[in-house]
Amino acid sequence: MTNLILILGDQLCPQISSLDGADREHDVVLMCEVMSEATYVGHHKKKLAFIFSAMRHFAEELQEAGYQVRYTKITDKDNAGSFTGEVKRAVNDLKLKSVCVTEPGEWRVLEEMKLWSETLRLPVDIRPDRRFLCSHEEFARWADGRKSLTMEFFYRDMRRRTGLLMQGDEPVGGRWNFDTDNRKPAEPDLLRPRHLRFAPDKITTDVLQIVEKLFPENFGMLAGFGFAVTRTDAESVLERFIADFLASFGETQDAMLRDDPFLNHSLLSFYINAGLLDALAVCRAAERAYLDERAPINAVEGFIRQIIGWREYMRGIYWHAGPVYADSNFFENTRPLPAFYWSGKTDMNCLSVVINETIEHAYAHHIQRLMITGNFALLVGIDPKAVHVWYLEVYADAYEWVELPNVVGMSQFADGGFLGTKPYAASGNYINRMSDYCGTCRFDPKKRVGDNACPFNALYWDFLARNRNKLRANRRLAQPYATWDRMDEGTQRAIRRQAAGFLADLK
Repeated sequence: MTNLILILGDQLCPQISSLDGADREHDVVLMCEVMSEATYVGHHKKKLAFIFSAMRHFAEELQEAGYQVRYTKITDKDNAGSFTGEVKRAVNDLKLKSVCVTEPGEWRVLEEMKLWSETLRLPVDIRPDRRFLCSHEEFARWADGRKSLTMEFFYRDMRRRTGLLMQGDEPVGGRWNFDTDNRKPAEPDLLRPRHLRFAPDKITTDVLQIVEKLFPENFGMLAGFGFAVTRTDAESVLERFIADFLASFGETQDAMLRDDPFLNHSLLSFYINAGLLDALAVCRAAERAYLDERAPINAVEGFIRQIIGWREYMRGIYWHAGPVYADSNFFENTRPLPAFYWSGKTDMNCLSVVINETIEHAYAHHIQRLMITGNFALLVGIDPKAVHVWYLEVYADAYEWVELPNVVGMSQFADGGFLGTKPYAASGNYINRMSDYCGTCRFDPKKRVGDNACPFNALYWDFLARNRNKLRANRRLAQPYATWDRMDEGTQRAIRRQAAGFLADLK
C-alpha cells in the first residue's frame, strides 16, 4: 500500500509540506503537465516552457534524492488532461491508501481538490503551504476588525515576526520604509553588469520544441529563452543579484529605460513563485548584504518589502477576499483590451516598449506593469477582468494569488479601495520623469491637447472628471481635483474633447 503525493508545477521545493513524512521506498510522487492548466488562459510561450522545464528538472532532483516519481508529460498519449484525471489514473494503476497534496495557489484548483475524497473514495490530505510566512488564519486575524487593510501596517508586523532589519522592537535605520529614497530616474549605463542567462539543456530544448508545436498561437516568443530551470541555477541568479545589482536596486527601482528592461531588478520572482527559491532565505541573503556593508539600507529595505510586504500581503488579500474578488468593478468599466496589448503596435512609445519587452521576455518590472500598461488600462476604462486575464497570461511569474489582487486591487482600483488607498493614475509627466520613453515618442508629454499631445494627459484629467462622484471623498486626490477645478471651463472642455476623440478611435 502506498500514498500518492501530488506536487504542482509551482511547488518545486524539496521542503514542500506534501513531502513531510514521505516514505521514499513506498510512496509515489506524482507530477503532471496537464492541458487544463496549460490552457485555462493563453499563457506566454516562455511561461509554459519555464514551468514545464523546471518541473522536469525537479522530478529528476527528487529521483536522485530517492523518491519514486510518476511523471506525466503534456505529450503522453495516456495523459488525462487534468489534475483530477491524472490522480484518478494513478489511483487506478497503483494500490493507494491516501492522497496528499500541498494546498494550491488558486481557488479553482482548491475547489477541484476538495471533491477528490468523495470521487476517489480515499482520504485526501490537503496541507498548508509553509513556503509563505503568513498563513490564511494569521492574515484573517490581522485583518479582523480593521477599517482599512493597509499594507504598510501588515509589513511592519511581518518585519517584527521575521526579525528582518530589526534592532529589538525598532527598525534598523530608525524608519520602517525608505521608499522616498527610491524614486530616482536611471541613466543608460553600458557598464551595468548583465543578468545571468542560461543556455537551454536537452530537457529545456525538448520542452521548447513541444511548446512551439502545441501552442503556436500563444502570446510571446520562445527565442532567447534563458531562465534558470534548476534550483542550483536559481541560486546563482540570487548570488549575482546580491553581488552586482542589490546596491543600486533601491534608488532606480521605479525607473524605466528603453534599452535596459531589467535595470537593477532581481529577476527572482519567477523562481520564488515556482518554489526554486525560498522567500525568507532570499530576504536573509539581502539582509546579510546590508549587515556586511555591501548594500545600503534603502535598497535592502525596499527589496525585502516587496517580498514579505507586498508578496505576502497580496496572497493574504487573495484568500481573504475570496473568488468573488475577480468580479470587482468599482468604476463599472466595460471597454475591451485594445489590440496593441497583443502586438505592441502603437504610436505611444511607452506602451510599445513595455509590451514588446513583455512579448520577448515574459517580464516587465513592477512600475512598467503599474504605471504604463496598468495606468493606461485604468485611464481608458478597460474591463478589469480583461486586464487581470492579460496579466495572468503574459508574465512568467504570474499566478492568480499574486496577480489578481495586484491588478484588480492596486492597478485598476476595481475593489474601490479595499486594498489600496487611491487609484494609481498618472499623466505623461510621470512617465517622462521616470523613463526615457518620451524622448523618442511622437507625442509630447508636456501637451494636453492637439495632434501631438500625449494621450495620457487628457486621459488622466478625463478619468478624474468622469469618476468624480466615486472619488471625490478620497483625501489623497484632493490636490488633483483642486487643480482641475482651477482650470477654466474652456480648458476643461478642450481636455475632455481630446480624451473623447482618443477613446472613440481606440480599438
